Amino acid sequence: MSLTLRAGLLVVGGATLISFAAVFARLADVAPTTSAFYRMAFGSIGLLILLAARPRLREGFGTGWPSSLLIAAFFAADLWFWHRSIHFIGPGLATLLANFQVFILTAVGVLWLRETIGWRFASGLGLASVGLWLLFGRDWAALPPDYRLGVIFGLLTATAYAAYLLSLRGFQIQHVKMRPETRLTQVSLCCALILAVLNLVEGNSFAIPDRQTLMALIALGFFCQVLGWLLITHGIPHLPAALVGLLLLLQPSQSLLWDALIFGLRLNALQLTGAGLALAGIYLGFRSAARHEVGDRGREGEKERGKFQEKT
Repeated sequence: MSLTLRAGLLVVGGATLISFAAVFARLADVAPTTSAFYRMAFGSIGLLILLAARPRLREGFGTGWPSSLLIAAFFAADLWFWHRSIHFIGPGLATLLANFQVFILTAVGVLWLRETIGWRFASGLGLASVGLWLLFGRDWAALPPDYRLGVIFGLLTATAYAAYLLSLRGFQIQHVKMRPETRLTQVSLCCALILAVLNLVEGNSFAIPDRQTLMALIALGFFCQVLGWLLITHGIPHLPAALVGLLLLLQPSQSLLWDALIFGLRLNALQLTGAGLALAGIYLGFRSAARHEVGDRGREGEKERGKFQEKT
């Protein structure tokens, strides 16, 4: 099996596992914050087992905790909004809205780093905006209040998720000696702690009422939070950016499919068109983000070469 094919299968497998995250959160018969807590708690257990089994992955575990706490705060906000969006509008549409984070990330690059907007970003944002209007905007006034709140929570999820990714990337650049697995473990432990405190403040019980809920929460933590992301992070470096963007679209696409098959999501022709346009826009957003990522790596490489030349 070629390296590219193997990497593609890893990303496909990881995206498929993560596409079930919203499904498992919906199947768990507990409060949204409670399910988010158990996702991180079981995920932390899985990551700690991984670090115990492979000591070389523990590099940097004793450092970086303050920065991991900040990253975890953004991720806790992401999960808090997302699990409520799932409750109000369903797994598929909540996951679709969460993937709008790609536009926020690029917008931050434009406003903060003075990056230029390419045609991919402009086209992607336009398609996604039209898709969003077809899905929700046409009948916004007629939608139930809880449904409108779910849409707002979905967009807030995208914002919090973008902040999580930006902080994660920034601190990883500062602490290059820390393994990604170590950072993810720290963030998961801190996030579980934050969500536990929020769950207590909200007055929710930590009790798991039945076997279905227990199995859903275990799957959410072990398969989606740990295994899914490990597969993706190991596959992405060996694939072209265009293919990565296309494969990662499996997550929101499959989440919509599972929502239809398991929970009976029904979209009319215009809404289906809107979902398709939104997915196409997100793909172009991925392509634009990948182009800037390549540019960043190139600039970092130039800096390293400059340092080397100065030393020699």
